[in-house]
Amino acid sequence: MNLALIGYGKMGRLVEELALSRGHRVLFKIDIEGNEQGQALTAEHLNGVDVAVDFSIPDAVLRNVERITALGISMVVGTTGWWNQLEKARRLVEENHVGFVYGSNFSIGVNVFFQLMEAAATLIQQYPQYDPWIYEIHHRAKLDAPSGTALKLKQILEKGYGERAVSVASNRAGTVPGEHTVGFDSESDTLTFTHTARSRLGFASGALHAAEWIQGHKGFYEFSATLSR
Repeated sequence: MNLALIGYGKMGRLVEELALSRGHRVLFKIDIEGNEQGQALTAEHLNGVDVAVDFSIPDAVLRNVERITALGISMVVGTTGWWNQLEKARRLVEENHVGFVYGSNFSIGVNVFFQLMEAAATLIQQYPQYDPWIYEIHHRAKLDAPSGTALKLKQILEKGYGERAVSVASNRAGTVPGEHTVGFDSESDTLTFTHTARSRLGFASGALHAAEWIQGHKGFYEFSATLSR
């Protein structure tokens, strides 16, 4: 598989390392600098690319999607914080007949966590004395807060609770790769469920899995669709 890496920070470099170890090739890579208006995403630069993997910044995603899908290239977008533009991205993907995978979190463990919280919300909502809440912490350089993962957890809990509002608290400090805790509190006790990322390796591995998967698919998919359930 021939890849392009859009955003060549820590995540982009880790995806490259994993891709090369699996026998894939990286034909093009660009960081945010040098691609401020998407000007680097040309047919010449992306010639031969099968899938573009985007770990850039929220403000750049839709512009990147416009240029890359117009060239008939499928995409995996691991950038978060741009969900207000999802429908615009969906239209571009459908118009250009390519494949597209996005997600709040590309860790397989986190996606198992999502499924567990779906079950927990369905069960615990039967007991109104338990009040649900979410807390997340990430490294100080993460731009969006709450995280995309926390917002996905909020969506899951509110659906399970019949659209009841669920509080989310966020913190940005140090070098924490990511930790999310879901709690259910009552006067008598508290239930807590936590996912802790030890490194970015799980995110990069999931993104590469999505790139391998989308080669055989067209359409607009959330990352969970690439996993067997």
